[in-house]
Amino acid sequence: MGASLSNLTEGANVSGIGPGLGDIPESCVACVFLYLTPPEICNLARLNRAFRGAASSDAVWDAKLPPNYQDLLDLMPPERYQNLSKKNIFALLSRPIPFDDGNKEVWVDRVTGRVCMSISAKAMAITGIEDRRYWNWIPTEESRCD
Repeated sequence: MGASLSNLTEGANVSGIGPGLGDIPESCVACVFLYLTPPEICNLARLNRAFRGAASSDAVWDAKLPPNYQDLLDLMPPERYQNLSKKNIFALLSRPIPFDDGNKEVWVDRVTGRVCMSISAKAMAITGIEDRRYWNWIPTEESRCD
């Protein structure tokens, strides 16, 4: 049983039983990848050449990027993202991008593709109560932000 399953991943198999996974056209694999999460795509890309090629397709990764991804790229210097493929842009945006003097971070969630944001306490203000008697900044080692 294990031998016949391993033949599926190789493409043209020696036993002559029929086509394998490697015989599926890359464009068909890319269409299937549109329905998968980025981690699933990356795992399947390890199976064979056709899957790896489809997993590198800009069409696949363009669908995984949020509609406003260009706004997120604008937070970085252009030389960090120029000439990158959509897959590499997705990987770049999956890491936190600090802005507003490091008081805020934004990133794309690797599974859902949604934009996430983290705001430090220093970046927040409560309107109406600006009296310093009510506010004390207490630094802690547990904070991600200074």
